[in-house]
Amino acid sequence: MAAVIGGVAVAVTAFLFVDSGSAPAGPRALSSDEANRLAVTRFRNYQAGGRAVTINVPGTAGGLTITGSIDYRGEVGYGVVRGTGRDTSSDGLIEWSATTVSVHPMTNPPEKAPARPPESGWYSRPLQKYGSSLDSSLAIALKLGNDRPDNAELLPQNGAAWAGEDRLDGHEVDIMTGPSARTKSGTAGAGVVRYWIGSDGTMYRVRVAVASASEPVVIDFDTQKYVPVRPVPGVTPER
Repeated sequence: MAAVIGGVAVAVTAFLFVDSGSAPAGPRALSSDEANRLAVTRFRNYQAGGRAVTINVPGTAGGLTITGSIDYRGEVGYGVVRGTGRDTSSDGLIEWSATTVSVHPMTNPPEKAPARPPESGWYSRPLQKYGSSLDSSLAIALKLGNDRPDNAELLPQNGAAWAGEDRLDGHEVDIMTGPSARTKSGTAGAGVVRYWIGSDGTMYRVRVAVASASEPVVIDFDTQKYVPVRPVPGVTPER
């Protein structure tokens, strides 16, 4: 399983539970073409070098929205974070890797993160592996790139399926669920990750349930122009 796109689920198993949202149609077994597109979708992100993203993180006290970019070759993300339906205590800039989260609090953050991060005012901490919807979402978003295609033949064998069709920002897409994975409790769950994928394998949306949130995290791509990610001054993110 770790060799296929199920690696997204396997690598962040501590964060996930089954996404029980109903599919628009289906599910049914993947066709050969669909399996190939699902197999290359993370590789497409890596090929692109980076993608513009909007990450919507649910929460009982209100959600968080991160708008920015992810460098899938450098394995680092950067953007603006804002509270939605909550106070502004979490607002500001954010940069993250698989191990570190750096935040720059701001009372009135800009609509877009500045291309060059501020020289000072940053606070860094380890990325939490458990109990934080924000950190779970950041880690999952980074895992949506891979330096090689996944194994298309193994995807259907491990439970990946076609779930329906949709139109997203002018793109005709197929909705596919990733391979079955075991949840933190040890029970088997199918489709914990749901992908909206275009005809060439481009990923346009991902929805994934996390154990620390009652609603799924939604990650949308190409929501704005991609801006190359620059490192926070004085911080060298570990991969």
